Amino acid sequence: MSSDDDLVEAARMAREQAWAPMSGYRVGAALRDADGRIWTGCNVEHVVLPETVCAEKTAIVKAVSEGARRFPVAAVFTDSDPPATPCGSCRQMLHAWGVEVVWVASPRALRRFTLSELLPAAFALDLGKAT
Repeated sequence: MSSDDDLVEAARMAREQAWAPMSGYRVGAALRDADGRIWTGCNVEHVVLPETVCAEKTAIVKAVSEGARRFPVAAVFTDSDPPATPCGSCRQMLHAWGVEVVWVASPRALRRFTLSELLPAAFALDLGKAT
């Protein structure tokens, strides 16, 4: 168990809302902002596959649209065994919004990564300071 069990559970619950009729691959994500609030998102597939939105991006966009700017920790929940890590694009976006720790979970496992482990030498542009 982790100290962020509530965040992992929020990601698990968000996965239940995923819209993945083509792939069947459902993903849930949750972010904890600097004020301790939890923001969730799920993947939403589109028939035009490049228009599909990842769960991590859904959570970030929801949070930012409501005024949140910093997210020290994130969780991603899938059915994969071992648990799947965020895609490269999501790793970069998580980095840009200040994520330092990423929990990846499945019904059978839980792993903790630092974002620098997942994305060494990330492109650095601090979006959290943008107005």
